[in-house]
Amino acid sequence: MSDSIRAVTEVAAGILLDAEGRYLLGQRPEGKPYAGYWEVPGGKIESGESVFAALKRELQEELGIDIESSEELVVLEHDYPHAYVRLHVSIIRKWTGIPRGCEGQALSWQLLGGAPTVEPLLPAAWPMLEKLKLLKA
Repeated sequence: MSDSIRAVTEVAAGILLDAEGRYLLGQRPEGKPYAGYWEVPGGKIESGESVFAALKRELQEELGIDIESSEELVVLEHDYPHAYVRLHVSIIRKWTGIPRGCEGQALSWQLLGGAPTVEPLLPAAWPMLEKLKLLKA
């Protein structure tokens, strides 16, 4: 084994926040790494794509919604066995359409500030949710 530096996968993650103070988690579908784990929706940023453009595309594909705007929450990195990811986490308050699991994934609205009621969560989801709690403080 060499100690070569792993490539960084740039990922856009979008935390949908609704008017009732809830955020959305999705369950990773079968066939993906960490299938069955819960996560913030999003996906890889394509070459030449902005974080917002990636969020717009990914949330359209995953949830069938069109986002109008986003605000950056945090950028964090996580080293998974299958990939080293840099997560560009944004909050989304305005969208059109009703989120649904377009890839067959389960969805769950969670109360902001409370402990998630679904498990297991992807390891990188925890620091996102900790940062999200600070908004409420």
